[in-house]
Amino acid sequence: MSYTALYRKFRPAVFEEVKGQDHIVTTLRNQIRYDRIGHAYVFCGTRGTGKTSVAKIMAKAVNCENPVNGSPCGKCAMCREIASGTSTNVIEIDAASNNSVDNVREIVEEVTYRPSRGRYKVYIIDEVHMLSAGAFNALLKTLEEPPSYVIFILATTEVSKLPVTILSRCQRYDFHRLDTNTVAERMRELLDAEGVKAEDAAVRYIARLADGSMRDGLSLLDQCIAGSPDEYLTFDSVLSLLGTVDTAHFDTLLESIRKEDVLSAVRVIARISESGRDMSQFVSDFVWYMRDMLLAKNVSDMSEIPDISTENLERLAETGRHFEESTLLYYIRVFSELSLTLRTAASGRIAVEMAVISLAKPELQTGDDAWKERIRKLEQKMEEGFVPAAAVVNAPALAETAVPEEKKEPELKVPAPEDLMKIASGWRKIVSMIQLPIVRTYLEQSQPSYDAKDGSGDLYIMTGSLSAREYLAKDESLSEIKETIAKVSGCLVNVHIVLQDGQGSDRLARLPLIDRVRAVVDMPVEEEE
Repeated sequence: MSYTALYRKFRPAVFEEVKGQDHIVTTLRNQIRYDRIGHAYVFCGTRGTGKTSVAKIMAKAVNCENPVNGSPCGKCAMCREIASGTSTNVIEIDAASNNSVDNVREIVEEVTYRPSRGRYKVYIIDEVHMLSAGAFNALLKTLEEPPSYVIFILATTEVSKLPVTILSRCQRYDFHRLDTNTVAERMRELLDAEGVKAEDAAVRYIARLADGSMRDGLSLLDQCIAGSPDEYLTFDSVLSLLGTVDTAHFDTLLESIRKEDVLSAVRVIARISESGRDMSQFVSDFVWYMRDMLLAKNVSDMSEIPDISTENLERLAETGRHFEESTLLYYIRVFSELSLTLRTAASGRIAVEMAVISLAKPELQTGDDAWKERIRKLEQKMEEGFVPAAAVVNAPALAETAVPEEKKEPELKVPAPEDLMKIASGWRKIVSMIQLPIVRTYLEQSQPSYDAKDGSGDLYIMTGSLSAREYLAKDESLSEIKETIAKVSGCLVNVHIVLQDGQGSDRLARLPLIDRVRAVVDMPVEEEE
C-alpha cells in the first residue's frame, strides 16, 4: 500500500479535532444543534488553515444519523460514506479547473434532484474566486434561493476577488493563521502517534516555518521524518534537511556588520552558500531573527513574546544591546527588499553579499535611510572617542609604557569644565547604557547643560515636563545616572534635574554640536555658514 502523507492521514474528522479555529467551530456546532443551518457559507483564509476540512466535517454533521453535540458521530452509514468519498450527498468541485459557465450550469441542474439518502446535498466549491464572471452570474440565483435540502460551502484564499453579490448571500467565516504553539502541539501529537522522537527545538522550528499553515507544517515534518532514517529529529538535522541556517551564523554576520568587517561577513555568506543552503530561506530567517531581537529590546516581560524560547530571548537581548532600534529597522527593510530581488537575481549569493557589504559600509549607499545610518555611525564613533589618523603616530610610545597585566580601577575625580563637555558630547552613549527603561526614555528627551556663569563641575539635566523632572530626581534614578556617567567619564558628577524653562534655566548653556565635535575630535573644526 502506498504511503499516505501526514496531512491526509491525520485530517480532522470531527469538530473537536480542528485546531486554532474555535470561533468558527463553536458557531457551526450551535447551528447544527439548534437546527439553524444556513444555505450558503464562505470559508476564507490563508492556505492550510482548515477550510476544506471544516467543510467536510460540516457536510457529515448535517447528514449524520446520530450527531453528538453538533459534531458527526463518525460511525453511522452516512458518516462512513462521506469519509470514504463514496457519498452522492457531498459534491466537491475545484473551481480552478472547473470555472466556466457550463460547469456551473451543471450544478444548477443537479440541485433540482433530492438526495437519495440523508437530509442535505452539500456542494463544496474550492478556490471559488477562480470562477469566471459569467459563472458567478449563473450561480447567483441558485445561491440566493437554493432548495431547502441544498447547502453551498465556498472556500477561497482570496475573498477580495469574490463579487459583493455573492458575499451578500452567504455567511462568511474567516479562518485565522495558526500560531506556532498550536502547530507545534499538533505536530507533537502526530509524532507520538507515529512513534517518532524529536527535539522540542526541532518541532518548534518546523512549526515556525509553517507560517500559520498546518498543512505546510505537516508537509515539512513529513520531509524531515523521511530524511531521518533513525526516526529521531534533532534541530541540526532539521536545519540540514530543510536547507536552513543555524542562528549562530546570524550572530556572527550581525557582529561583522556592526564592526564593518566586510571580509568576515562575506565569509559567513560563503559558508552558508557552499553548504547548500537556500539564499531566499536564509534571508527570510535572518529577517525573523532581527525581528525577534527588536521585540526582545522593547518588551520588558519576555514571557509575553510568542514563538520564542526564554533562552533565545536572553541571547537576543544581550546581542541587541549593541544595536539601536532604528538600526535594526533599517536592516530589516534592506533584507525584506532583498527577498523580492532574489526572485529575479542571476546569483542569490552575490545579491546577499552586496546587501551585507552595503550595511557594513553605509557610505556606499544613497537614500534617506542610508544617510541616517551613516550619521548614526559617525555619532557612535564620536561618542566612543574618535581619534584622527595623525594621532596614531604616537601609538608605539603609548604601548611601551602600558602595563596591561596590572590594571587598576581608576579613582573618580571631580569634573572640570572640559570633562562636562566630554560628558555632554557622549550623552547619547551614556543614555543607551542606562538600565532602567523609564529613566532611559526620559533622558532621551533631555539635554545636558552646565552653569554658564560660575563654571562649576555640576551637570544640569534639562527636561521638558514636570513628571520627567520628578521621576529623574528620585534617589534610584539619580544613582543610576551618576553611576553610568562615572563608568564612561571616570568623574564623580553632581547631577541636578531642572525644567527646560524653569527658574534659573536661563543661565545654563547647552553644548552646541560644533563644540561637541571639537571636544571629541580634538582638532580644528570650522563651521560653514
